[in-house]
Amino acid sequence: MTETTAPDVSLRVLVYSSQAATRGRVISALGTRTHPDLPRLDHLEVATAAAAISHLDAGGIDLAILDGEATPTGGMGLAKQLRDELEHCPPILVLIGRADDRWLADWSRADASVAHPIDPLTLRDTVNDLLLRAAPRA
Repeated sequence: MTETTAPDVSLRVLVYSSQAATRGRVISALGTRTHPDLPRLDHLEVATAAAAISHLDAGGIDLAILDGEATPTGGMGLAKQLRDELEHCPPILVLIGRADDRWLADWSRADASVAHPIDPLTLRDTVNDLLLRAAPRA
């Protein structure tokens, strides 16, 4: 009898920020395993809106984390553009400058927001919620 192994399944998370330190904090906070019911996370770091759009347009991204404080293109404007232009847009989490900016994240049609400074537990819980809601039901 031949033994077969399950394919190495992972979820691709795009992390957009013009600041390498912000991308690093997000990736460090999440790690590669955030929840026992979710596959491993593969992070894709991008520093420009053009790169983010290109990767999201190509597909295969399970979650986009966009820095609302990125320059010159902020994550909130980018989130709205992605929602308006992509036929199949993954869940979007926007990092906002302060908790009072949640209304802007809502305007951008983001699925969730987390305020700077990034709290690793809040970020992880929010990512888990988004990915578990988006997971296909068996």
